[in-house]
Amino acid sequence: MEIHESAEDYLETILILKERSGAVRSIDIATEMNYSKPSISVAMKKLRENGYIEMDKEGYITLTATGYEVASSIYNRHKVLTSFFVSLGVNEKTAAEDACKIEHDLSEETFEKIKAHAESHSGTVR
Repeated sequence: MEIHESAEDYLETILILKERSGAVRSIDIATEMNYSKPSISVAMKKLRENGYIEMDKEGYITLTATGYEVASSIYNRHKVLTSFFVSLGVNEKTAAEDACKIEHDLSEETFEKIKAHAESHSGTVR
């Protein structure tokens, strides 16, 4: 099943928030992404219906195995690309913003080549 960039962004945000604070609710996602609570509610409903997240009766959100796979893949791309851009001399804020713009659209082949190149030249990009 093809997943849209916006859904990838939501899943990535859930993963980041879970790592940061341990628990995630819709309001946390809305605050982090600077979106309205109703927009997040609609998105969470779609993610739940498609099997990417689960929500308990208190409103806490967890990633399913499928959701975690998508989120961790996108988050890994983000971290690798950000690190690579920083290694080129781009400031960290710009590097992170640029990584976010291309992490969804970059082919797997190109991403793997960037990752291999970065690792062979610095050994620290992961």
